[in-house]
Amino acid sequence: MKLSFPMPHLVRLKANHQPWEAAVTGADQTRLAKWADKLGYAMISVPEHHIIPSAHVELSGAHYLSAYPSMAYFAGATETIRVNSCIAILPVQHPIVTAKSLASIDWLSGGRVTVTFGVGWLEDEFNLLGVPFHERGARSEEYIQAILELWTKDSPEFTGRFVSFKDVAFEPKPVQKPHPPVWFGGDAPAVLRRVARYASGWWPFLTRPEDIPSKIDYIRSQPDYNGALTDVFYGLGTARVGEGHTVQKDPHARPGMTKDELVDRLGWFQELGVTMSAVPLPSLASIEEYFDYAQWVAEEIMPAVA
Repeated sequence: MKLSFPMPHLVRLKANHQPWEAAVTGADQTRLAKWADKLGYAMISVPEHHIIPSAHVELSGAHYLSAYPSMAYFAGATETIRVNSCIAILPVQHPIVTAKSLASIDWLSGGRVTVTFGVGWLEDEFNLLGVPFHERGARSEEYIQAILELWTKDSPEFTGRFVSFKDVAFEPKPVQKPHPPVWFGGDAPAVLRRVARYASGWWPFLTRPEDIPSKIDYIRSQPDYNGALTDVFYGLGTARVGEGHTVQKDPHARPGMTKDELVDRLGWFQELGVTMSAVPLPSLASIEEYFDYAQWVAEEIMPAVA
């Protein structure tokens, strides 16, 4: 079991935002990224929304970074920790631009990119961006095929409904071969089938922990399963966030659990097939206390679940 680093103030979800996070600046996040790298955390992951309709701000918050430039920044500030998205909204950006952004980060970082794609759920956001919401699944299917073609072929060619290219060059290729790890986030059967076809990782959000094994079995039972699923991410605080970012009560997902509680819960996750998790941000008085808490997790929890 590996532990990802929960970077404060990447979102302000009502379900799990801690009041002290609001004072955390980008400069603070840079210091924390370097600290997480030094302590041996496995990954920093960046949530993404491009714009939030006012009706959703109460639950979702308005504070979101763009995933790819943020991933690049964190990679440039560190040496070994991996950078990921959680999630990047695949169908709202042209796949050539997405492929180029991620290949650039992977090349510059020496191969430290993982990307978690999602199809998106916030219809008003799609409308504002001019992308048909009800085409998001079809676009995602085509876009991931185009991205993998660009990353892996010397003379990439692709013909689709939404994107086509031929007689083109695409460099730099990603450092990682055959390409950076691709994960998909989400819980619907269509998402799980997409994981089976293209991905090496799955990031559930609304799935209950006890249902993870059956969904892993579903992924691996698909006739076009690529045989590559190696990673399942499930954060300890995930169950506090419901559909549409509603607030859910779960005593087993609360911040500030004891060492024994954390180790037991993470051990159970591991038995369910989870390979990476994150310890929830606790209720603290300042960012300096979080430096200490992150060190405590690295020294006390990380070795116990490794």
